[in-house]
Amino acid sequence: MNDYKVLCTICARGGSKGVKNKNIKEINGKPLISYTIEQAKKSGLFEHIVISTDSDDIANIAKEYGAEVFFKRSAEMASDTAGKLDVIKDAFRRSEAYYNERFDYLMDLDATAPLREVEDIVKSLEQCIKDDNDNLITAMPGRRSPYFNLVEVNKEGKVYLSKTLDDTVVRRQDAPKSYDMNASIYIWKRDVILNETSLFLEKTGLYVMPEERSIDIDTELDYKFVEFMMKEQNAK
Repeated sequence: MNDYKVLCTICARGGSKGVKNKNIKEINGKPLISYTIEQAKKSGLFEHIVISTDSDDIANIAKEYGAEVFFKRSAEMASDTAGKLDVIKDAFRRSEAYYNERFDYLMDLDATAPLREVEDIVKSLEQCIKDDNDNLITAMPGRRSPYFNLVEVNKEGKVYLSKTLDDTVVRRQDAPKSYDMNASIYIWKRDVILNETSLFLEKTGLYVMPEERSIDIDTELDYKFVEFMMKEQNAK
């Protein structure tokens, strides 16, 4: 993998709604974003770990932990309606221009998924390169199956199973495997991140992580659960 130049981005805006200031809120004694920065550094894969943020507070804390912040995200890119893919593209383009380098791959690590391990970062990139994926996402085995116990409601109020097969599935174990995206790691080839507008492509790879490393903090309950998991790990 040393033959490839890989850029790491961490996108962390200041206006989080579910948990106020969650990207820098202390969890188990350190700001949340610090865990992802430290994992990226320990992986040894990146010359540059770039933060995309609209917040001076996030930028200052990220710098303290060794990340690089050379631009401030625009208000448009930091709005509730901004798509994350556009934010990541923006950071990638800015980084190539700023460092005057052409990167082969981009890896985006979500600051709200601190339970990943360094080996997940390394092995997901190895898998992406080995399988010649255009991009790669991470997920955990699904807790609910669209073929068995995941339902939808239409405009008329009718409740129905999300997906059906010719033969009725009577046990969840008999349903096709499905996965919950965990928002932990995203990887793209250079030309793909610059030119594609969808996350799901013909050659999208999937790196599967266990549930205990797959919690994405979006609510106060998630925050409390992740803090509990960290304390459990430290007690071992």
